[in-house]
Amino acid sequence: MRKLLMLLAVATTIVSCKNEPQVDYAILSGTIVNKSTDDFTINSLDRSFKKVIDVATDGSFIDTLKIDAGTYMLYDGKNFTQVYLDHGNSIAVKFDVKDFDNTLTFSGNGAEISNYLLAKANKQKEMMGEGTTVYELEEADYKAKFNSIKTTVEEMIGSSEGISEAYKSIEKRSLNYSYLNKLNIYKSYHSYYAKKSDFEVSEGFLSELDGISYDSEADYTFSQDYKNLVSTHYRKIASEMAKTDSIAQDIAILKVAGAITNETIKNSLLYDSAKYDVTYTSNLEDFYQAFMAGSTNDTHIKEITESYNKLKTVAKGQTSPKFVNYENYAGGTTSLDDLKGKYVYIDVWATWCGPCKREIPFLKEVESNYHGKNIEFVSLSIDKEKDHSAWQKMIVDKELGGIQVFADNDWNSKFVQDYLIKGIPRFILVDPNGDIVNSNAPRPSENELVELFEELDIK
Repeated sequence: MRKLLMLLAVATTIVSCKNEPQVDYAILSGTIVNKSTDDFTINSLDRSFKKVIDVATDGSFIDTLKIDAGTYMLYDGKNFTQVYLDHGNSIAVKFDVKDFDNTLTFSGNGAEISNYLLAKANKQKEMMGEGTTVYELEEADYKAKFNSIKTTVEEMIGSSEGISEAYKSIEKRSLNYSYLNKLNIYKSYHSYYAKKSDFEVSEGFLSELDGISYDSEADYTFSQDYKNLVSTHYRKIASEMAKTDSIAQDIAILKVAGAITNETIKNSLLYDSAKYDVTYTSNLEDFYQAFMAGSTNDTHIKEITESYNKLKTVAKGQTSPKFVNYENYAGGTTSLDDLKGKYVYIDVWATWCGPCKREIPFLKEVESNYHGKNIEFVSLSIDKEKDHSAWQKMIVDKELGGIQVFADNDWNSKFVQDYLIKGIPRFILVDPNGDIVNSNAPRPSENELVELFEELDIK
C-alpha cells in the first residue's frame, strides 16, 4: 500500500507539472509622476527588441512583455534606466520625472536584480567621479580606480539577497570584463582627454587581457563588455588581414568573423558589421558575398539582402533619387531637378551631429575654391521639425554657404530612405544629367574629394 501511495504521488506530481502552463512573459507596470510624455520605450541592449509602452493620464502603465530573460533599457525621452526581466516576473517601476535619480524604485516579484543594477550604476558613477576626468589619470591610478570599482561591486552582488547563484556567477565574470574593457580603451581615451596625441600604454599594461577566451556564448549574450572585447579582438585581426591581403577593412572584418566557430558569436559580429557598413562600402558586390559566405542566420541574411538589392539601385551610373520642393533657407523651395546641368555635391547632415559639424570648415573651403564652377553644393538637413529654428540659427552662426535645404520628414524622408542612409554625415555626388557619380562620396576633409573633382574636370 505504501509503495502504491508513493507511485500515485509521483504520478500526480508528473501530471501536475505537465499541466502547468509555461510562462513566457513578464509583467511591467508602474507610475510616472510629473510625466512629460504619453509613452516610453523599452528595448534590449542589442536593440533586437523594442516596444513603446503607453502611459495613462495619471502616469500609470502596465504591459505584458514576451521577452527573453535579460537586461533591458527604459527610456522616457529624458531619463533612462536598466531593468532586468525574466519569465514570470511582475515588476513595478516608479519615479518622478523632476527628480529621477532620487525617486526611482523597483518592486514586485523579480525586482531584486533590477535594484542591484540600479545600486551598481549609482556606485560606479559615484566612484568614477564627474565628467571624463577619470580618463586623464595616469596608468597606475587609472588601473587602481577601476580595480577598486570592480572589487566594490563584486561585494555588492555577492551580498545581494534574492538573486540566484547562477546570476551572481555570470555577473562577477561580467564585472571583470568591464574592468578589462576599461583597460582596453585607456590608450584612445587617455590620448584624447589628456590631449596626448602620441600616447602609448606601457609594456605589460594590457597583460591581464592575455588570458581571455573569446568563444564563450554565455558571456557574449550576457555581458556587453565581453561583447566589446570580442569585437575589438577580431577587428584587430581583421586590420592585420586588410594589410597583409590588401583588401578593404570592412570586407576583412566579414571574412574574419565568418571563420568564427561559435555560430551565435559569428552571426552577431557579421550582422553588427554589415547592417551599417553595407551602406558605406566601396565594393558592394565583394562585401555582400563575404557576408553571405559566413552568415547562417536567415533573419540577418534576409535583411542584408534587402539592403544589398536596394543599394544596387543607387550605384554609380544609376539615376539619382530626387528630393522635391524642400524648403530653401534663402527663400522658396528647391528640388534636385532644379540643379540639372551642373554636378551636385550633397551633404546630408543635422545640427545635432558632431561629425557633421566637424566637416563644416572643410566644406566651406571646398565651396570657396569651386565657387562659380560647374558644381552646386547642397546641404540637406534631416533635423526634426522641432529643431527647425536651430537649423536656421546654425546657418547664420556658422555662416554656411551653398544651398541650404530642410528635408520634408527628417530620417523618414523619401530621398534619405531611397539612398538607405543610416548614418550621417553622408555625401553624395550627382552628375549634370542627374545620374549618380558616387553615393558615398569622399568627405570635404578628405583629399580624395578634390582628386575626384579634378578627375571629373569640374571647372
